Amino acid sequence: MTTTDSTTDSTSAAADSYAAYIASLPRVLAGSAALFRDASGRILLLEPNYREGWALPGGTIESDEGETPRAAARRETAEEIGLDVPIGRLLVVDWSLDVGRPPFVSYVYDGGVLDEAQLAAIELQEAELLSWKLVEPAEVGAYLPAWLQSRVEEAHRVLESGAGTAELENGRPALA
Repeated sequence: MTTTDSTTDSTSAAADSYAAYIASLPRVLAGSAALFRDASGRILLLEPNYREGWALPGGTIESDEGETPRAAARRETAEEIGLDVPIGRLLVVDWSLDVGRPPFVSYVYDGGVLDEAQLAAIELQEAELLSWKLVEPAEVGAYLPAWLQSRVEEAHRVLESGAGTAELENGRPALA
């Protein structure tokens, strides 16, 4: 065996060991969404065809492909409602635990205020969505599942108050 072969074998063993280490680490799922409003302050909600309850434009972060939470919010918005718009500041991060799945971290960004032309240009992704509507902030609870309601209400509170990003655990303030 030459010195080069020994170095290659050592490098290969280290890479295999590192890959095994990474594979042994806990798994976390991640999603990202955008909170859009109209000029009256109503919140844009989407009606998915694959589960009960409404949602914000958003979805899974394709982290295996190097996608960031912000990029995912923009991509999902473009895919789901046909609008490719810049995404604003981070409003909420929510760490949630549930039986039967790994922990899930959710990011909610400010999507901004959509004007009449943008609202008229919304084209739903037919494979996943049935409809969309604008809902008064006080009425989101009638549309959203409980696990999402608190996240959206907190994102709206952050927007209205100008407060910094909210950190939630299972939809509740982490520092309560």
